[in-house]
Amino acid sequence: MSMHNKFKARLTARDPLFGLFVVSNALQTAEALGGSGYDYLCFDVEHSPSSTPALHAQLAALAGTGTASVVRVAGLDLAAFKHYLDMGVDALMVPNVHTAEIAREAVRFTRYPTAGGIRGVGGTMRATRYGRDKGYFAEAAHNTCVLAQIESREGLRNLDAICGVDGVDLLFFGPTDLSADMGHLGQPGHPDVVAAIEAGIRRAHELGKPSGVLAGDPDCQRYIDAGATMLILGSDLGLMVRGADQLAAKYCKKG
Repeated sequence: MSMHNKFKARLTARDPLFGLFVVSNALQTAEALGGSGYDYLCFDVEHSPSSTPALHAQLAALAGTGTASVVRVAGLDLAAFKHYLDMGVDALMVPNVHTAEIAREAVRFTRYPTAGGIRGVGGTMRATRYGRDKGYFAEAAHNTCVLAQIESREGLRNLDAICGVDGVDLLFFGPTDLSADMGHLGQPGHPDVVAAIEAGIRRAHELGKPSGVLAGDPDCQRYIDAGATMLILGSDLGLMVRGADQLAAKYCKKG
């Protein structure tokens, strides 16, 4: 089978992949960032006021830029999975994967019945180039990419079992929620959290599974050294707020 999903091919080859979260609900943001040179943008549906039509427009804005699209879903929702896959996203990131059972259910939501799943079959949709891609259905399972997010102590305990789930392509560690679960709310850089993630990355590597993590510069280097190959460096609004605050601090008087 051919590999239409270049993002998955690069992920499987352990190529270094760097991207940003997109949490703003704006076509212009995706279009502007598509020219920045990031390997992918991760549209965060879990924590942002995204809507399906707006997301569709943002995905279309990336067409032809060479920047891949990842959607972090809000949770295990079959209808939502179907919508995002039909819109042609390159990968789905599933939060709160605490067990292998959750991982298997997520994979099942992305597969058609012929591949052991329960995904509904659409016809004239963006993923099939509106019906022009005649090989889409036969190759869908091969090209679908599932990223399981590990962000709890339970997830870390079940790491080996989650790695063993067929159809999980990468483990993505979430420092923010993991730090809260470990009793260090708001401290994703706490030494205990960092050590746990580094150990998880190394274990995933031993089990033959690629891994990724949210980590801004310069903290991401320690995770790269541990073996992570997919890094989210920050978010669109985070970059905007920091830049705006720095400029305001220089010129604007507080009073």
